[in-house]
Amino acid sequence: MRQPVELGHTRPLAWRLDQLNRLERLLHQRQPQVLEALKADLGKPPVEALLELRTIRQELHFTRTHLRGWMADSSRPLELLLQPGRAHVIREPLGCVLIIGPWNYPLQLCLHPLVSALAAGNTVVLKPSEHAPATSQLLAEALGAAFAPEVVQVVQGDGATAAALLEERFDHIFFTGGARVGRLVMTAAARHLTPVTLELGGKSPAIVLGDANIAVSARRLAWGKGLNAGQTCVAPDHLLVEGPIKEPLLVAMAAAIRGFYGDRPLDSPDLGQIINQVQFERLEGLLQAARQAGEVRIGGRSDPERRRIEPTVVLCTSPDHPLMQEEIFGPILPVLEIADLEAALALIRTRPKPLALYLFSHDRQAQQRTLASTSSGGVVFNDVILQAGAPALPFGGVGQSGLGSYHGERGFETFSHTRTVLGRPFWGDLPLRYPPYAGSWPLLKRILS
Repeated sequence: MRQPVELGHTRPLAWRLDQLNRLERLLHQRQPQVLEALKADLGKPPVEALLELRTIRQELHFTRTHLRGWMADSSRPLELLLQPGRAHVIREPLGCVLIIGPWNYPLQLCLHPLVSALAAGNTVVLKPSEHAPATSQLLAEALGAAFAPEVVQVVQGDGATAAALLEERFDHIFFTGGARVGRLVMTAAARHLTPVTLELGGKSPAIVLGDANIAVSARRLAWGKGLNAGQTCVAPDHLLVEGPIKEPLLVAMAAAIRGFYGDRPLDSPDLGQIINQVQFERLEGLLQAARQAGEVRIGGRSDPERRRIEPTVVLCTSPDHPLMQEEIFGPILPVLEIADLEAALALIRTRPKPLALYLFSHDRQAQQRTLASTSSGGVVFNDVILQAGAPALPFGGVGQSGLGSYHGERGFETFSHTRTVLGRPFWGDLPLRYPPYAGSWPLLKRILS
């Protein structure tokens, strides 16, 4: 699949726009099947499925609009010693890249990086998640029909298939998933010195200070935790709340959840399901321990037959609580009371750097203090998750939450090689450049000093 790139077929703007247009038509033609597949895999409500499609379409529109400018050669100034001459940099395709997608957003997080890879002029091997079989099969059929096999190939299979793919030599590997598998991907890539982008996750905290708008904060937090049944890498993982507003915030969150999903959330058509039995049992185990300890404040019910868990808020008394250890990745939200912002920031600094950090506060000084004393993939003030849908904003983690980023121009750069070009004429070839240096030493010493 490198041949189209090596022969220069993928370099023209027209070729790249044609691939992006093919993907746009696919999304339009296959929309009903997309909704059905996401419903089958994740119980996803139509609105949430359309949100995935809209995010991809936004990325396509933004990329098509700016692609010519991203591809343009960029001139660079040269210092006097390199004159006469001209220099510029060009962005060229890497070659054949591998994209390994996750199960939580099995369509969006396969096609989103595909947009960037094709825009940069690469060919792509795409490995969807086997844990979302309906979406994986749809991707294989739809992309197989839309693209030439030497441009995009979809390889279905389990972890063994992914491991076999990683034995091959690619020019870039883009992986979205958990840190454990991310380490395996990076180890495999090292054998061929293949560059990698790792989009991982972690425990993204949300801080709520006393000056926050309680009603709005509660609605936005409840929405972020209920979206995709909490199976979102940038969902608020846990809440750090100042003591005086903890009780009003919990009351408002209970009202928001009831307003979203009714008195019986497990029967709501707007609540998704847990992806599979393994993940359901993991979450149910955490929830059962909280039930037995009397820590469940809101929700807490589940339906094993339909793999559904209602949005649940759990009160924690210590950062050592089991729910505060690993990424939850489900509709369970632990709440820990903190004395003030500094206490929250100190706790965050003791943990691995998160993919997202949320602060709810009007206070500009509190916002600046949060930026200055923490590190995270992204920061959002007074809302959640929306940063992941903005094509103009780079998206990625730091430390254990990820390596590299994408979206918009940053995605184009991720899948491109920036090549330096320096050109000089044959005239102006000064003799003092060449040995022997003895006769020109005084002049060279002055110039080079």
